[in-house]
Amino acid sequence: MRLLRDPLVHFFLVAAAIFGLYAVVNDSPPPVSANQLVISEDDARQLVAEFESTWRRAPTVEELDYMIAQRVREEVYVREALALGLDGGDAVIRRRLQTKMEFLTESGAEALQPDDATLQAHLDAHPDRFAEPALIAFEQILLAEGIGADEAEALAARLNIGGDPGEAARPTLLPPGFPPSPARVIDGSFGAGFFEALGAVPVGVWAGPVATTLGTHLVRVTERSEARVPPLSDIRAQVERDWRASLSERLREERYEALLSRYEVVRPDPSQVLTP
Repeated sequence: MRLLRDPLVHFFLVAAAIFGLYAVVNDSPPPVSANQLVISEDDARQLVAEFESTWRRAPTVEELDYMIAQRVREEVYVREALALGLDGGDAVIRRRLQTKMEFLTESGAEALQPDDATLQAHLDAHPDRFAEPALIAFEQILLAEGIGADEAEALAARLNIGGDPGEAARPTLLPPGFPPSPARVIDGSFGAGFFEALGAVPVGVWAGPVATTLGTHLVRVTERSEARVPPLSDIRAQVERDWRASLSERLREERYEALLSRYEVVRPDPSQVLTP
């Protein structure tokens, strides 16, 4: 009886009752494994709400699937960054932690020094990234309206022996001569197809007529160079930058896949989330 009147006993009895009641009414979800990464349907619906607030429409299944994948990627990097203590004393958001993790991976690529054989192999594998476009330099004369094909050919023949176009030339704001230029520059001034038409003109002779949206022209190609991939010695710095960027991307993805493999990812089906 004396024990029942002890205040300390009362405290333990009340505490036990409170914890017992909490165990009965508590509906919190059971804890998940530290290596289990769960993206719930509620999480996915929050992504949908964020998307709708920005784009004023619901995402497609593919868009939601991509957003969920990005959330998984973010969570993987955040957990690994926290495990490494990268958040210590730094009030940054989760994206910053992911960036830090990616930077640690990519810094490995910056430390490597490729030899010429490595860079040559990269150049051979991606020649389109380094190719110089075909270039054409030419002169042109915009002919007066009403000059037919036969008259234009006769005028071209006269120009080729040193003659003068005279009144057959029409004033134009276009320059009479163009330096070596790629197709996008030439077609941008004369219209699509003009560069290709110049490709059929022999170098050093007046020829035509060549029609454009501006009218009819006589042209003389003064220089032509074909598209080419420069030798490594001429573009080594450019190839090294591209090689390093490609390596960084590959290392980043390989590292992410390795980190992701540590987790059991539980995520909703986007099509089910979007079903009303």
